[in-house]
Amino acid sequence: MTASTPGSTPAPRSSLVIWIVVAIVAAAAGVLVANFALAPKQPSDQAVESLFQAKMPDPSGAELDLSKFRGKTLVVNFWAPWCGPCVEEMPELTALHGEYAQRNVEFIGIGIDSAGNIQEFLKKVPVKYPLAVAGFTGTELAKSFGNAQGGLPYTVIITPEGSVKYRKMGRVHADELRKELPNT
Repeated sequence: MTASTPGSTPAPRSSLVIWIVVAIVAAAAGVLVANFALAPKQPSDQAVESLFQAKMPDPSGAELDLSKFRGKTLVVNFWAPWCGPCVEEMPELTALHGEYAQRNVEFIGIGIDSAGNIQEFLKKVPVKYPLAVAGFTGTELAKSFGNAQGGLPYTVIITPEGSVKYRKMGRVHADELRKELPNT
């Protein structure tokens, strides 16, 4: 046995402690960075203005001028034909569109796919509200509304004054939207 002097710590033990401290600090830094990088961003007024300035084709190729929705309560649903939850919610959104048509509420679906794929989808699932074809650039528009992950479906409600009132990642249900939409 070797004798150790009082108060001294063997070198291997101090190296281990240093590595543990470094690992804890790195893990904490990783959690902080992930929290800030992946946290939903608050949509800016610029996101709303960009939406209202956009002109996108509808599935038939005709230009859809989104400025015509300014001054209404607007439900914007980012979706794709290949997205299961998107397909599930579309009949409810179509029914709500009819229910709220006389209340200055408009619905618009922004498709994250090609016009051809959206046209094929519409042969199977009828949609009564306006659809725009944004392709994959629509993901950037959704991100500007706080969808940091770029997932679908993503729904936003914009007030007639142009502020974002509601945002939801994932399938939305009619009762959720009714709570946020005008009663009269």
